[in-house]
Amino acid sequence: MIRFVDELQLGGKRVFVRVDFNVPLTEDGRVADDTRIRAALPTIQLVRKAGAKVILASHLGRPKGVDPKLSLEPAASRLSELLGDDQEVILADDCVGDGVEKLVCDLQAGQVLMLENLRFHKEEEANDEDFSRELASLAETYVNDAFGTVHRAHASTVGMVRFVPEKAGGLLLRKELQYLGRLIKSPDKPYVAVLGGAKVSDKIKVIENLLPKLDALLIGGAMAYTFLKAKGVQVGRSRVEADKLTLAARALDASERLSIPLQLPIDHVVASEPSEQSESRIVNEQAIPKEMIGLDIGPKTRGAFAARIGSAKTVFWNGPMGMFELEKFAEGTRAIARAMAANKNATTVVGGGDSAAAVDQMGLAEQMSHVSTGGGASLEFLEGRALPGVTALET
Repeated sequence: MIRFVDELQLGGKRVFVRVDFNVPLTEDGRVADDTRIRAALPTIQLVRKAGAKVILASHLGRPKGVDPKLSLEPAASRLSELLGDDQEVILADDCVGDGVEKLVCDLQAGQVLMLENLRFHKEEEANDEDFSRELASLAETYVNDAFGTVHRAHASTVGMVRFVPEKAGGLLLRKELQYLGRLIKSPDKPYVAVLGGAKVSDKIKVIENLLPKLDALLIGGAMAYTFLKAKGVQVGRSRVEADKLTLAARALDASERLSIPLQLPIDHVVASEPSEQSESRIVNEQAIPKEMIGLDIGPKTRGAFAARIGSAKTVFWNGPMGMFELEKFAEGTRAIARAMAANKNATTVVGGGDSAAAVDQMGLAEQMSHVSTGGGASLEFLEGRALPGVTALET
């Protein structure tokens, strides 16, 4: 069982909140996308208003030691703006040490302290016990609201938890677990999953775990060409994971055995090279000419996929349908987002990563039931794996 932050008495306590402020930055060092910061606001505000002293901790990027370009200062600044009411977020110059302890000691009820990037210390990812104890010494209560990190056994997500007297999940973590849990345990039917992206290897365990629960599985993106190749379809120069053809064939066999449709693209947007400059065209059949590369699903596939999504009561989507970062190959991904947003009778869940970025760019995030903040974590959850950061909160 996990307790959540709104079940605790927090007044006057030092509360360590692990957030996920691993956000993209602009070249001039500002936050480019504040989705993850906004997602943490309900928990931060609840802890503040309870009269607690708030200590926030996060990582940013993959620094090798201290890297000023990966400071959390932009995130702290953006959080100050979002909190409003003249609430300045205090930024520490480290996450452990005497200076940090002094800042924590001086905190007043309702104030917010942001620790500097946890990954400036290699001990964070190593889940080092001494480092974990140092982090734990700052607080009386530990709250994990960083769903995007719970699949990693790091000091701030697992190691420190047993050294803090009280532990709980945050409001965002609870929402993530509720929506993703429903996809495994009690989805309303018909239940459709849409999977895309580049690699079969990233999704095969999700396919194996979800397939028996589904009414249809729709596959697009580069991974579709490994499946098509496994069926003996000509895919030209499209990206294929040759070492995953057997896995793809096994999934195709399973769908046939279970009588669950596994729909692959029936037409494609192709080009000789994956660039905005290359000339693209639509191939109105499943086979792709030998000199061409499949870079998006075609109009017929978009229509077929949208029809499936439109008749569903539960839809899960993870992974773009093509090279959506290039405008001319983005329409397939947009079609999935629009179809999900249009289905007001379904529970629609977007599994983080590029899919979340796509619905955000289109302004459709608010029309989804839930947009996950953790791509990798959501996939591991749907694979049926235990998430270390969640397990650490269990009592």
